[in-house]
Amino acid sequence: MLSPLSVDSTTTAPRPRFLGSVPGPTPTGDVLLRGATAARYADLVHDVADDLAARIAAVEQPFSGASRPELQGLVDAVDLDGLPVGTADALRETSDLFAPHAVWFHHPAYAAHLNCPVALAAVGAEAMLAAINTSVDTYDQSTVATLMEQRLVEWAAGRVGFASGDGVFTSGGTQSNLQALHLARERALTDAHGARLRGHARQERLARLRVLTTASSHFSVARAALLLGLDDDAVVAVGVDTDGRMDPEALAASLVSTARAGDVVMAVVATAGTTDRGCVDPLEPVADLCDAAGAWLHVDAAYGGGLLVSSRRRHLLAGIERARSVTIDFHKTFFQPVSSSALLVRDRADLARTTWNADYLNPAQEAGVPNPDLNLVDKSLQTTRRFDALKLWATLRAVGAAGIGELVDAVCDLAAAVHADLAADEELRLLAPTDLSTVLFRFQPDGLDDARADALVPQVRRVLFDSGRALVAKTVLDGRPCLKLTLLNPDATPGDVRAVLELVRSAAHGLLAGQELLSQEVAR
Repeated sequence: MLSPLSVDSTTTAPRPRFLGSVPGPTPTGDVLLRGATAARYADLVHDVADDLAARIAAVEQPFSGASRPELQGLVDAVDLDGLPVGTADALRETSDLFAPHAVWFHHPAYAAHLNCPVALAAVGAEAMLAAINTSVDTYDQSTVATLMEQRLVEWAAGRVGFASGDGVFTSGGTQSNLQALHLARERALTDAHGARLRGHARQERLARLRVLTTASSHFSVARAALLLGLDDDAVVAVGVDTDGRMDPEALAASLVSTARAGDVVMAVVATAGTTDRGCVDPLEPVADLCDAAGAWLHVDAAYGGGLLVSSRRRHLLAGIERARSVTIDFHKTFFQPVSSSALLVRDRADLARTTWNADYLNPAQEAGVPNPDLNLVDKSLQTTRRFDALKLWATLRAVGAAGIGELVDAVCDLAAAVHADLAADEELRLLAPTDLSTVLFRFQPDGLDDARADALVPQVRRVLFDSGRALVAKTVLDGRPCLKLTLLNPDATPGDVRAVLELVRSAAHGLLAGQELLSQEVAR
């Protein structure tokens, strides 16, 4: 039995090896990467990679278990205004501080959030884009990088089913959802002739805009509504079925009631992979209703986007091609390093609503003057922007779309196996089905009342986190707290997950035993 007070929080890490390092401060001329320092750069990067590879190979648990005060002490001990130590020593010091206490998503006992182990090809591409430091906002800063991103956007749009679609890479699903709702807002704030409303007419319409979505949609939808200046009650919760998916009948009723109230449906947001349940809303009937109402349909597939390349589960996204816009996070189910996301649109003209011209960056095209440049800033909320598309490009060329799809199916199969294991468990109660790779459960054997089971949820999670031996998440389902496994490691096995569940079980028993002892002491 695992006692919450006796978990082993130690971990083993090799000493870093920086074979090419030279003691002492770095000369001023060696600070920047350039032709004269290219050889030095190669030595340093090789040394960092060797050190990190040794650490990765030696990882024994997903987190060291060091406490917040311990880590704060290590951070505070570094004098950022002190004398410089030179590049090699700075990298050694940084590695010693950061790497031993990082959270390792490749370890099979990491099962908390939507973090994935990353494709080797993508990590190699990350090194390329960091060293070259391309910004893909304008063509004259990026040249071939702009063309590669645009080609990849067209590939992804094609996978969705947008025959002539377009899109842009973003920092993540939050930004993608914000931009999608910005486009929907601007469309809603036009008159019958397509002209942009201004002044009082714009403010009057803005106050009546509504976004229809379920309570299970990502929090970024509600935050985007706030950032876009919508009213506090602009996000309307649509009812769901017993499995947490959007109920088309409830959506139909919401569309009718919104119109009767004199309000305007700015957008309907369906979710393809809810954060907690991993469920996919019924996209076909939702699209039918949106088409009938003339409503903008945005599909947030940040989590479920990997189904686009699945050979066995692509049907779960049937109807996604009828959306007006789609969010995909490649740094979730495409196994890319953060950050790598995209907003895709069915009609490329929609992205023009984002364009803002500046004479010094992307001046508007003058009549009669050819403009061959493709400036991606014209369709992005960001200006300076990393060439994150390079990572996915390299991964597709390395393992192919089908190879990524196999990894997606592997994590979904793993979740299905864990669900089957828990179906007959007398202590760990399975709470909800999933379409993807989440597991919602709680420790509640017969005789343990709801209040005590509720209290155990954060306690168990904290015991595991403090030990560093396993990381799980917690959430609330139907008003009750529960534990959550988010399985995004294709290398993890059912046995690995069973080991995590046994830690959960043991921690819960240990906590209950401790509470019983305390009660007995108080009674005496």
